[in-house]
Amino acid sequence: MNDVSLAPVFFEVAVLVLMAAALGLVGVLLRQPLVVAFIAAGVLAGPDVLGLVQSEAFIALLSKISIAVLLFLVGMKLDVTLIRSLGAVAVVAGVGQMALTTALGYALALALGLEPMAAFYVALALAFSSTIIIVKLLSDKHEIDALHGRIALGILIVQDIAVVLAIVVVSAIGTSGGGDAPDAAGALGGVVQLLLGALALLALVWVFVRWLAAPLLSLIARSPELVVIFAVGWAAGFAAVADAIGLGKELGGLAAGVSLASTPFRDAIGARLAPLRDFLLLFFFLSLGAGLDLQGLGAQLLPALLISAFVLIGKPVIVTAIMGALGYRARTGFLAGVTLGQISEFSLIFIAMGLSLGHVSAPDVALVTLVALITIGVSVYGIAYAHRLHAFMEPGLRLFERRQPAREACEDSPDRPGAGYDFVILGLGRYGRRIGQELKARGFRPLGVDFDPEALRNWREMGLDAHFGDATDPEFVGHLPLSRARGVISTVPPGRGALSDADRHPAFLHALKAVGYDGEIAVTVNHRNEADGYRALGATLILAPFEDAAERAAEKIATCVGY
Repeated sequence: MNDVSLAPVFFEVAVLVLMAAALGLVGVLLRQPLVVAFIAAGVLAGPDVLGLVQSEAFIALLSKISIAVLLFLVGMKLDVTLIRSLGAVAVVAGVGQMALTTALGYALALALGLEPMAAFYVALALAFSSTIIIVKLLSDKHEIDALHGRIALGILIVQDIAVVLAIVVVSAIGTSGGGDAPDAAGALGGVVQLLLGALALLALVWVFVRWLAAPLLSLIARSPELVVIFAVGWAAGFAAVADAIGLGKELGGLAAGVSLASTPFRDAIGARLAPLRDFLLLFFFLSLGAGLDLQGLGAQLLPALLISAFVLIGKPVIVTAIMGALGYRARTGFLAGVTLGQISEFSLIFIAMGLSLGHVSAPDVALVTLVALITIGVSVYGIAYAHRLHAFMEPGLRLFERRQPAREACEDSPDRPGAGYDFVILGLGRYGRRIGQELKARGFRPLGVDFDPEALRNWREMGLDAHFGDATDPEFVGHLPLSRARGVISTVPPGRGALSDADRHPAFLHALKAVGYDGEIAVTVNHRNEADGYRALGATLILAPFEDAAERAAEKIATCVGY
């Protein structure tokens, strides 16, 4: 009986996922982010078109889980070291951009006839930009480490912190019954309950970070599969506890991420959970698209176009003006600002939460969704042709530049050279450690990568830096510091993957190509007759330890006996 009742849901989800994949392929061909395709799939599957979305409660549950997982991954980035390293430029530019965008956006929304509360939600949603989209596009252009790229990333970190706080506040209002206008005594009791719950959650996080996080994850990390299972369970558990004490699943997911942020395993956990995050967010965007009223959408088109023009033009101008006041060239400010010329997937989550509280109406959500579709779709091409746009607009942009823009030459410029690595070595067994020792002896600086805590400890004892991670995960490879690396070396032969005995080389070769890495790539093989296949995939150097060692030993033997 249960199988029969679940069959329609299973069929519906299968159709929705396939439809999203088909539209996603069209989006890729048009160089559009997947979020646009997913929302379009929701509109197409919604009641006004094909009417495929019937299991609304099930899809709504998956969309709520996706938000908790998303905030969990954001929380893992919010370690104390990262926040301290932002610097004055990122904080001033980020806060200034959000404040000016919100203020001007609020005035524009009021002028378009929105209610004050809805206008505030819409204006705040306009202030945030999409980290996922911007990082991907800057990586594709090899500008992630350029001055404007580093400035944009700093602003995005400030935005992420701000939007997370906004979502947590809105979630807390919702769970405390803030949308029902309670009496003074009820409101005070709700606030006290929230404060006590927050203090208890903070105490739990502090105890875990202080005494349990590092030793527990060191044990769990012996099995990469167990790391993923633990992370999902940890995020869900925190979200459930926080929801039970009235803080909301969103704050619980964030707290779970923060509790793991200071561990050396966070990058690997984040990389492995990214595909799960993307899959679950698919249902949030499907639900959002399916909920749009196409009949009333026409009335929102003109306001959406006006607000989109403000986002696409106003945000770059605001960032250019702020960066000019801080002593940067107009070109740097403009290139950083163009990357921020769209609204974020967080903006959609934020406005959807406002709808659930009754603070905004369905037409307001439709307006922000239209703005998201327009700005994301157009900004992709704006970022791609940013340098041509600057050349066209350069005379007007000079108004925002100081006569002596000396800040770019200062030591605290985001473009100053950091501690780069000459080589990245994947696999820190005996062979990898020996290569690292020899490279260090020759004056190079290698970075080691492995998923074995014992191997990492041995590597660090040699005075070298290391990251916990698995080269079979393409998402993790994309987060490695490769901008200054002369070569990437995989010392693990084929058939030594973490999750299976499959050949790991094609995955990491493809990942290096996807992030635009153009340095030397060395792979280790068992026999040299395997070399041609890897060279076709992008490898430039083939290492065959046993054959190389045998040839070297033969040379020594021949020299010893006089040949």
